[in-house]
Parts: sequence; C-alpha cells; structure tokens
Amino acid sequence: MQLPESLPDIAKTQIENSNNALRWVGMEDIAIPLLMETADARPQAVSAKANVYVSLDDPSVKGIHMSRLHALLNRLSTVTCDRKALNTVLKEMVESQAGISKSAKISLSFDLTLPKGSLLSDESGYQSYPIEISGESLNGEISYGLKIAVPYSSTCPCSAALARQLYANALDAAFPTDTVDKQALLRWALANTVATPHSQRSYAYLALTIGDNPWPPLASLVQQTEETIGTPVQTMVKRRDEQEFARLNGDNLMFCEDAARRIKGMLENADWVKDYWFKVEHQESLHAHNAVVIDQKYPS
Repeated sequence: MQLPESLPDIAKTQIENSNNALRWVGMEDIAIPLLMETADARPQAVSAKANVYVSLDDPSVKGIHMSRLHALLNRLSTVTCDRKALNTVLKEMVESQAGISKSAKISLSFDLTLPKGSLLSDESGYQSYPIEISGESLNGEISYGLKIAVPYSSTCPCSAALARQLYANALDAAFPTDTVDKQALLRWALANTVATPHSQRSYAYLALTIGDNPWPPLASLVQQTEETIGTPVQTMVKRRDEQEFARLNGDNLMFCEDAARRIKGMLENADWVKDYWFKVEHQESLHAHNAVVIDQKYPS
C-alpha cells in the first residue's frame, strides 16, 4: 500500500455539519518585536505580545488558517507599527482566510520607554509606560482603541492642612512672645520637622476609543497626560531636583477627584477621542486601601 505524500489537512477534509458561525477565533500572547512611532519620529524597538483573531463566518469550515495570521505578524515586525501598517494587517488578516472570515481583530501590548530629564539639573533617565493598541476590522470598517497607564505623585490637601496646623502650633509654642527674632525663627524652622502631609504614588489608567481617527504619537500623549496632572514621577534626580519635586507637590495638592477632573477635561477637548473610560488611583500612604475615581464619556 502506497501512502499519500501530501500532508493531511483536517480543516478541509473533516467538514462540520453545523449552522453556527463563530465570532472570534485566533491566538493570544504571541511574542513579537515591534518598531513603534515616538514623538521625534524615530521608531523605538519594543518587545510586545500580540493577540490576533478573525471571525469564522462559514459554519461548514472546521477551523481558521492560524499560520497565515502568524506570518502577517512576522511581516508587521519589519516595518514601523503605525496606523497605516495596522490598517494593512487587518485587511490582510481577513484576506488570508480565503473567504471564510469577514472580520479581524488585533491587540498589541508593550512598554514604551521614554527619556525624561530632571527638573533642575542636567541629569536624565528613562521611564516605561504600559501601552495597549487594539484594532478591529468589522465588515471592512476599521476602528482603534488605545490604553495607557501613567504614574504620578499626589499629596493630600487635607493632610497638608493638618500638617500646617501642627507646624503653626509648634511655632507658637516655641515663640510665645509678640516679637520674634528672625534669625532664631529661621534656625528653628530649619531644625524642626513637626509634621509632613502624606503623599503617594498614583496612577492614571486611560482606555480611549479612537474609531478611525488618527491619534497623536504615543510619547506626546504620555507627556500631555503628565502635564495635565502636574506632578509626574521622576527618574534620576539630584538634591535640587528632589527639592523642586517637593515644591511642585506643595503647589499641586490634589485629591483623586482633582486629578480625575483634569484628565476628564483633557479628554473632552481631544477631538480624536470618540469615547473614553479612565480610572485614577491614589495608593494611599495613610490607609491600607486606595482612593479611586472611575469615569467615562458615555454611560454603559
């Protein structure tokens, strides 16, 4: 008996007797190197994880052609991963399935590492930001979503007021007379830390619906978010940078509601954002729990 030389293709030879199409079929957590756009137009190499799916609209077909999707991801890794490249990939994902699919979906998760200069000195460092880009082609209509996470520093206004009161009480006790020697007062102020307001590392998580609108470079979006909040975390610092950071926090006291309203205003003024969801999270140093705000453009 002579065995066939061609490799078996079960997806073609075993036909399903079903009337059920499937919404999404694909692969998740595929490792892929990507070249991402940055604000200065120089692509940055990132290590990403990709999820890819296509619809299985033909109920008589057993499965999709997964290797063809993987091959398209490999090609994506050789070009700058911008909106134009993703449009092409989504279109080709559908075409690769030889008529059994009408829609495609892709998501790319990675950390974008950006340079960050110090506040006053000439030092600099690097900071990474988690990013997720998602795209869908539904019956030929392409839309995108974008998720970013941005850390920042927040100092509680209530705690600051309570600390100021303690400082004023201690100052009154140290200088009970109506006249005060200025040099003595300055020496006392430099030597006494009566109380400090509590601060915390905080996070803004943004999930943006873009539709088919162009979006700004990712680095620009991160920078705009940091500037909107006002006290971004730092990388490499000297003592004068740390002192300036303390000054900025003192000038930028905020509850989580304050940070949320600033972000909401930024997003409401972004004409390229069709819808949004966001969460601000202040990881309390006073409490063992977090203070949060969640908001979105349109109620779900």
